[in-house]
Amino acid sequence: MTTEFSRDFFQLFGLSRRFALDSQQLEQSWRAAAAAVHPDRYASSPDAEKRMALMQATQVNEAYQTLKSPLRRARYLLSLQGVDTQEETNTSMPLDFLMAQMEWRESIEEARDSSDVDALEALSSRLRSDKRALEAELGEALDRAADLDAAAVMVRKLRFLEKLDQEIGDAIETLLG
Repeated sequence: MTTEFSRDFFQLFGLSRRFALDSQQLEQSWRAAAAAVHPDRYASSPDAEKRMALMQATQVNEAYQTLKSPLRRARYLLSLQGVDTQEETNTSMPLDFLMAQMEWRESIEEARDSSDVDALEALSSRLRSDKRALEAELGEALDRAADLDAAAVMVRKLRFLEKLDQEIGDAIETLLG
């Protein structure tokens, strides 16, 4: 078996330890690694090898899910640098971001209350644009500036935006369901 548990997720897939990554390369590396450690390949192996294959397959899948998601990838990169994003304990945000959050929530509530799916979809589109812009800033902070404190704040912001995106999605689903 080729997977080693001591390697970080980037090493596991032969990728540079950076926020910016080639999603096609990640996908190809994941497929190759998953095939190499797939438990079916070890069906006739001793139980210890079967367990090892299962653990390695789990690690490969966890690594892929982590690196595929910009939020999880940023969080992981920061953790490799010993930085805790404090998402559960530090909810302090810049005032302008908090004001924007209030505006987003009010807009979502108004669209939901008026059963306006088009408005919710427009909000979703704007939110995704804001998320992409924040992800670009996050990549800059992590890959170029090495500003880990700013990156941790951006991770917390991105988490808020992802929650809002989920809230919009749930509202649309409820209205269409």
